[in-house]
Amino acid sequence: MKLNQRIKIKDLLDKKPIGQEITVKGWIRTKRGNKQVVFIALNDGSCIYNLQVVVDVAQLELDTLKHLSTGASISVQGKVKESSGKEQTIELEARNIELLGECDPDKYPLQPKKHSLEFLREIAHLRMRTNTFGAITRVRHAMIFAVHQFFTHKGFVNIHTPLITTSDAEGAGEMFRVTTLELNQLPKTEEGTVDFSKDFFGKGTNLTVSGQLEGELAAMAMGDIYTFGPTFRAENSNTSRHLAEFWMVEPEMAFADLTDNMNLAEEFLKYLIKYALDNCMDDLKYLSARMADEEKVKKESERTMELIEKLNFVLEHDFIRLTYREAIEILKNSKPNKQEKFTYLIGGFGSEIHSEHERYLVEKHFKKPIILTDYPKELKSFYMKLNEDGKTVRAMDVLFPQIGEIIGGSQREENLQKLLARMEELSVPVEEMQWYLDTRRYGTVEHSGFGLGFERLVLFITGMSNVRDVIPFPRTPRNAEF
Repeated sequence: MKLNQRIKIKDLLDKKPIGQEITVKGWIRTKRGNKQVVFIALNDGSCIYNLQVVVDVAQLELDTLKHLSTGASISVQGKVKESSGKEQTIELEARNIELLGECDPDKYPLQPKKHSLEFLREIAHLRMRTNTFGAITRVRHAMIFAVHQFFTHKGFVNIHTPLITTSDAEGAGEMFRVTTLELNQLPKTEEGTVDFSKDFFGKGTNLTVSGQLEGELAAMAMGDIYTFGPTFRAENSNTSRHLAEFWMVEPEMAFADLTDNMNLAEEFLKYLIKYALDNCMDDLKYLSARMADEEKVKKESERTMELIEKLNFVLEHDFIRLTYREAIEILKNSKPNKQEKFTYLIGGFGSEIHSEHERYLVEKHFKKPIILTDYPKELKSFYMKLNEDGKTVRAMDVLFPQIGEIIGGSQREENLQKLLARMEELSVPVEEMQWYLDTRRYGTVEHSGFGLGFERLVLFITGMSNVRDVIPFPRTPRNAEF
């Protein structure tokens, strides 16, 4: 390696080229020392670890040394040596330091101390420089790669579905409008409503809440497909579980029933978790220690499993497969329900299963991940296949410890007449959905699919408690900074 050719700190720590002259570049995390020697902790984002740079003050110009502060970027040439320090095996004996970018230590908001997550959200443009958010970012990247690798190995085809759509896949109506109309001079129809025929697309359009419907179209030609893209929901919610912009992974499979769907979901989740354990262990250990520190202030009853133990917990158990009716009976007769400790009490068939119920089933009753199936049709969307009882649909939700639902999916209704009846029952505009119904007219087949909220996955794997901390730049009500 040429002396002026940069080596990343991760590669340097892996190779440990003792005695070699190398060049590293990065940002200063801390600087300490005395009149004779200065120790710099340097990080370049390639791994959780800092590289200790040892500087002989006599060999460095005082003016340069004065500008070496926390947050500054530097290039260092020097010799790799074994370190006697407890925190590192090697260190870099600096021969030359070039200041690449100054940083005013009095104004730089990331001081070498613990900052609250709330404060770091206010400076999201800088928070990836911290250990916590550096680790989360690397884990997120690993999961993106693993998603594509899993489906590629399974023979699925990746499809880019539209971000701009005229349909509301979830039927909730909480969508962001897309328009080029002048908002101060909106054209109106004779009835006094907005005349979208004058808009760019000639009709009202929105940002998508799901790529599922278009994914179904692709599956009817390609067999097995998946989408992985941003989705948007204009839900005015400020909870730790909601974002206005988030990413979804949505596979769709032709010639697949609910059992095939459940099998794929379980295999997929276990693959991702194993990939994280095999490839992100340094970051996971750091995040585990951080999580353990956060847990200390909680009551014993509120504490969760240690992070790596929790991930192995999912790998080591077959997922319990449970119908909605069975779950309702368990919850109805549970101690928290009888003692009225649930926020939402379970009455019987038709009761909505909330996060507290999901976690009770997973963490207290079965102590295993669960796939919950066959929900009442009133609780689910129009496209889910109706069971023979006429009351339930072939839906499935995968429930995990700590976060509850992580995957939601179903076998889709492939029968045209049944689908039409369901759409009319729920007032879904049939005329606007003819393109979707055509797949039931021309060579229909049974098919299934699900959606994985990607941020929910990253939340689970990193042990974070707020979804705003597992996406680089969160979009939430009244927050669209950076």
